[in-house]
Amino acid sequence: MLTIHGVTRSRASRIIWLCHEIGLPFRQVPVIQAYRLADPDAADAPLNTHSASFLELSRAGAVPVIEDDGFVMSESYAIILYLARKHGAPLGPKDAMEDALMSQWSFYAATEIEPDALTLLFLHGRGQAQSGEDQALIANAAERLIRPFSVLDNHFAEHDHLVGHRFTVADIAVAETIRYAQGYGPLMEQFPALHQWLTDAQARPAFQKMWQSRLAEPE
Repeated sequence: MLTIHGVTRSRASRIIWLCHEIGLPFRQVPVIQAYRLADPDAADAPLNTHSASFLELSRAGAVPVIEDDGFVMSESYAIILYLARKHGAPLGPKDAMEDALMSQWSFYAATEIEPDALTLLFLHGRGQAQSGEDQALIANAAERLIRPFSVLDNHFAEHDHLVGHRFTVADIAVAETIRYAQGYGPLMEQFPALHQWLTDAQARPAFQKMWQSRLAEPE
């Protein structure tokens, strides 16, 4: 059975959503991020990314990590692409061109969207008071996201999904990345087609199942 190391309040959410979509059973080991703990190295600390047992799996000390019949792998975008290829259509590629396009959109999310989207999540999305410096960082991140969001909005004005006229792993990769910026209304309201696509993706039963398990975890 597939084992996913990482709490759902991490990039493991992408893997869990995919597993629910394709009906792939898995075991989850709730490794929490060390930065979320007051003292991750304390004797009574929960299993976390500083724990010796986890570092044996991930020298980088980052979740998620999977074990799939003895095969150990990290990096969430790579993991979901691997699982989609292994288990095939409908969420995986039907041919080499679809495979390339799924990689293209996933890499686009990782390089052009995620860094600035995370800035919006950490500085705006959690509702904390913002200093003048933080407000400037938020504004700059939102400005940089206009270009990639425009690319996606134009695509979704003409297509329901990213690849193959169906929901695929590419949609999961991009949707879970854009989610970080979703709470910043001044940005999202500029892109109605993108917003509608994200709403539809998050209405899927598999996403909702993942999200409920995420909400059940401590913040």
